[in-house]
Amino acid sequence: MPSWIEETHFKDLEACDPEDVVNRTGCEYDPRTRRYLVSVWHHRYIVDPVNCTVTPEADGPEMYQDFRSLFIIFYLIRAQKKDPMGEWISEKDIKGGAAFFRGPHAIPTQVITDYVKDDLTRFESICRQLGGEPLDMADRAFRFRITPLIPVAVLYWQGDEEFPGEAKLLYDKTIEDHLPLDIVYALAVEVCHAFKHPPGPG
Repeated sequence: MPSWIEETHFKDLEACDPEDVVNRTGCEYDPRTRRYLVSVWHHRYIVDPVNCTVTPEADGPEMYQDFRSLFIIFYLIRAQKKDPMGEWISEKDIKGGAAFFRGPHAIPTQVITDYVKDDLTRFESICRQLGGEPLDMADRAFRFRITPLIPVAVLYWQGDEEFPGEAKLLYDKTIEDHLPLDIVYALAVEVCHAFKHPPGPG
C-alpha cells in the first residue's frame, strides 16, 4: 500500500459500484481482478482497492510522496461526469479555498520557479515535455490534461529588477465538483514537483 494513504480510502473505492465509477470517469474495470485502469497525465495506472495499491501499468513518472496515488483514488471515488467549463480559477476561488490554501497548504509553486530559474525557454521546454498545450496567458502558460475531466494550467511571469519570477496554477471551475480541497492540494503538489522530473532532458 502507498506509504501514508489510509486503507479506508481504498475501502471507500472498493464499496463503489464499478459501473458507476466507469460511467463517471471513463476508466476501465476488470471484474475478474477487481482492479481499475485509469489514465492520468498520459500514463495508465492500475488501482487495486482490494490489495490497497496504485501502480503504473508500465514505467511511469516518479511520484512525489504518493500525492498522485491519492489523487487517483479520490478521482475514482468522487469525480462527476461533468466536462470542463473552460473557465479558469485559482485555488482561492474554490469554495473554502481562501482559508484552506495557506500555511502548510500553500501551493508550492516555488518548486517551479526554483527549477525554471526565470528561463522562459526552459519553462516552455519542460511544459511541452510534460504534454502541455500553450495558453495565451502570463508571459508563458500551458494547459495540462491531467484527466479528460480535470485540466490544470501553469502560468509563469518572468522576473525583473523589482520582482522575482512567479509561477501560478489555475484550475477549471468544475474542479470543486470533482475533488475536496485536500485532494486539489495533492494534485497541485504533484504538478509542481513534476517540473523537477520531466521526461527526457529538461
